[in-house]
Amino acid sequence: MIYGYARVSTKKQDLAYQLDRLQKAGCDRIIEEKQSAKDTQGRPEFLRLLASLEPGDTLLATVSDRVARDPLDMLLILREIQCIGARLRLLDQALDSTSSEADVTLFLHGWAGKQYRLRLLENTKNGRVIAKAKGVKFGRKPKLNPLQRAQVLERKARGEPYARIAKAFGVSESTILRISN
Repeated sequence: MIYGYARVSTKKQDLAYQLDRLQKAGCDRIIEEKQSAKDTQGRPEFLRLLASLEPGDTLLATVSDRVARDPLDMLLILREIQCIGARLRLLDQALDSTSSEADVTLFLHGWAGKQYRLRLLENTKNGRVIAKAKGVKFGRKPKLNPLQRAQVLERKARGEPYARIAKAFGVSESTILRISN
């Protein structure tokens, strides 16, 4: 059996390229997942796929970071696949777990994936710092504008029930409770 594994990190990302490559490679079944690869435990479809592998099966992915972004994870996954008697092939990197240097090559690709992830996290952090310095607001947009918040505070000060205030502004009581001086 030839299994394909296509993964992206977020629900907004597209699997089209990977699916196309895996279909053209002749996969009998393709497993799709939209989860980060920061660890294997957070990817239930991938874990089910590994558990279903049998001797002689092949697991295809387009590149190593679709499988793992950590070198140790990559080696553990490779070892599990090899112990089953299956093989791992990476289409866009021309890697095959049956080659004698597969473990070293996959470890290096896993290391590169980890470095890429760390660089991505650092760039994101730096981007947020710069955006905050420019006054960009993060998070959900407030349900009430500053004038409405002031009106809520006045009504609360007069002792009006929170349920009535919430109903007047079309928000939940918890929203009213969170508004303070």
